[in-house]
Amino acid sequence: MADKFISNSTVTYDIYPNGLTQVTHDITLQNKTSEFYASSYTLSLSGINPINPVAHENGQSLPVKIKSDKDIYSIEVAFPDDLVGKDRKRDFSISFQDKTLTTKQGEIWEITTPRLGDQNAFDFYSTIIKVPSSFGNLAYVSPNPSYKEQVGDKIIFSFDKSDSLNSSITMAFGQFQVFSFNLTYHIENPLNENVSYEIALPPDTNFQKVNYTKIDPLPQKVNIDEDGNWIAVLQVKPRQKIDLKAQGAVQLFASPNQNPKIDYKKVTNNLAKKDLWQSDDPKIVDLAKKLKTPRAIYDYVRTYLSYDYNRVAPNVERLGASLALQNPKNAICTEFTDLFIAIARAAGIPAREIEGYAYTDNPQIQPLSLVADVLHAWPEYWDNEKQIWIPIDPTWGSTSGIDYFDKLDLKHFAFVIHGSDSKKPYPAGSYKESANPQKDIEVTFGQLPADRNPKIEVQSKVVSQIPFSDEIFEVKIKNNGPVAVYDQSFDVLFDDKKSGYTQNISAIPPFGYYETKFSIPYSFIGQKTPAYASILVNGDKKATLQTYKIYVTISNLLMLCVFVFFVISMVYLKFKDGKAKKHS
Repeated sequence: MADKFISNSTVTYDIYPNGLTQVTHDITLQNKTSEFYASSYTLSLSGINPINPVAHENGQSLPVKIKSDKDIYSIEVAFPDDLVGKDRKRDFSISFQDKTLTTKQGEIWEITTPRLGDQNAFDFYSTIIKVPSSFGNLAYVSPNPSYKEQVGDKIIFSFDKSDSLNSSITMAFGQFQVFSFNLTYHIENPLNENVSYEIALPPDTNFQKVNYTKIDPLPQKVNIDEDGNWIAVLQVKPRQKIDLKAQGAVQLFASPNQNPKIDYKKVTNNLAKKDLWQSDDPKIVDLAKKLKTPRAIYDYVRTYLSYDYNRVAPNVERLGASLALQNPKNAICTEFTDLFIAIARAAGIPAREIEGYAYTDNPQIQPLSLVADVLHAWPEYWDNEKQIWIPIDPTWGSTSGIDYFDKLDLKHFAFVIHGSDSKKPYPAGSYKESANPQKDIEVTFGQLPADRNPKIEVQSKVVSQIPFSDEIFEVKIKNNGPVAVYDQSFDVLFDDKKSGYTQNISAIPPFGYYETKFSIPYSFIGQKTPAYASILVNGDKKATLQTYKIYVTISNLLMLCVFVFFVISMVYLKFKDGKAKKHS
């Protein structure tokens, strides 16, 4: 067809507020020679079920026929006359409606256009997407549009052929996505002594905020490890089994949050080779020298590896980067991730793995099977210019044809972060009873809980009250709320005046705590000893502690009295003794 006609097409997706999409293909066919002309035209659509297709030319309706073969729909248009002659042009349109291109998922409106099947079918090809303003703010778009403007109650995005040549156009509107989750961790202590267990709870990242409505049983403490994981510590009695339940909701954001703060000193720790990330493999080193950039590494991994659907199963053996390079046809998400990380680290780009849940409508790559839990893995790389970890997904980039490098969607829920270790901590879904498989992960579109405020509690106790020395208090600042708190200031006032004790608490996860100590200065007769100390968290007075000033004052006065009495006694005795000698 390319040697007989010049073909141009502009596709317009006009989206209604209810999500119904009116699709119009405006097509121009121009004869290249006088020997050939078009008597009909067939538009093939992949993954679209057209509703009420119609065709027009010069305001006149054209007859259409619809054929379907599996998921391919064809709309054939018959032309009423023959347009013969070189450079003769025919302008016509094909329109239909569709209910699947635009969907409301949770809090987000999502738009996905079909990928251009035959990239050489058109000499000129452009896409226009008209989105209702009621959809809210643009969360992400990939690829970037060449033009954008507001016209009335519609936001209009334009894309040329190069924008949509290699992938579908994906867009999302809304502030954030919300998933509700219900996770179960099976813990068993086979020993005859108490054992401390650590399990990884889904943490906050710069792209997600976790709200916990229930953790049962409550852990003794929740710590934050080097990679930012939330590690719950539990004491398990001898021969005891525990099913820990963690429930709540997670907000997923398109743009990064300021919290949690990134420890820039630890970023370079994500350059080291690990068991599954063989960044010193000569072949991987050679690739790193050639590819150099995160984008080039992503494109290489996405195109070099092929997804092996037969390996999607719980507890599948993980190949690691070197074996993935040797077996490109046997990859699943872990191989895509491991190979990217190893090449990136070899190229001097800090990279790490995220393991968690990823929502998809595609039954072949759904992260959850019907019986057991199958998680998803994707990498992050450090963007030195933006000073942020950037999540990407070369696996879905390979299987879907959508660009998951420039912008990740709002469907990736991180359970754990692997940077300092390629395997640990283990994510939710890994804590199984050995006897039979269970389905321990439930994630659905949800709503934010009503209670989303931290609950700070201050506990204190005296740990040292030795006479003639400073009194020492130990303070525990507990977060009993459903969300983490960040950048909390800790201050101590002595008699409502500044004491010099001030600290910054970078983060306290839900059910975690921060411990510190401060001293009450000892002074003679309590002259410089405060009567009470006030503990402030973020400027709010949380506790007032009585000090040992009265004890110091009374004890010092008693000692002073004893000393004075002793001096007087000594003087009296000396005086008495001297008088006795004089009389003798």
